Amino acid sequence: MKTPILENNRVKLLPLSLENYTHLIDIAKQDKLVQYSPSKIDTPKDLEIYVKTALERAEANKAMPFIIFDKEKQTYAGCTRFGHINSYNKVLYIGWTWIGREFQSTGLNMNMKFLMLQYAFETLKFDKVGFTIDERNIRSRKAVEKIGGTLEGILRNDVLMPDGFKRSTCCYSILTEEWDTIKTTIFKGF
Repeated sequence: MKTPILENNRVKLLPLSLENYTHLIDIAKQDKLVQYSPSKIDTPKDLEIYVKTALERAEANKAMPFIIFDKEKQTYAGCTRFGHINSYNKVLYIGWTWIGREFQSTGLNMNMKFLMLQYAFETLKFDKVGFTIDERNIRSRKAVEKIGGTLEGILRNDVLMPDGFKRSTCCYSILTEEWDTIKTTIFKGF
């Protein structure tokens, strides 16, 4: 699957590549930007490895990684992706999302999630979109709940973090039969 370009008045999601990821080096250095992620991105080398891994998953049709361009601020803001793509079961996950502090709580993330959910349900015709979030990451959990995600359960002590901590992962999802209601209520006006 080729990573598409998704765009509205606020944000443009472009395919992440080895040519454009360097726009994110300064953002990736921000302290504790991905403190709840098992991935390291805070050095240029770590970020390059992160991007190469995402591109390998894309080559295997298991991911679609995006670089985020904030059209309001006219600059790159971070990255996100579709991952764990299972075409047979029509299930994919939205995640691996990180945006710079100056872009948080600005509406950028809501715009991104709308475009991604719309593409997953209306273009790809998938049945389920999942989200996995560190149990401690209350901000991200609330954000997924705000867009209509339902908590399915918690996988206890299932991911080893770089600092040696064993995190528990909250599993959320949105089903295709929920999308029309979510689109017309939560994303009204998008």
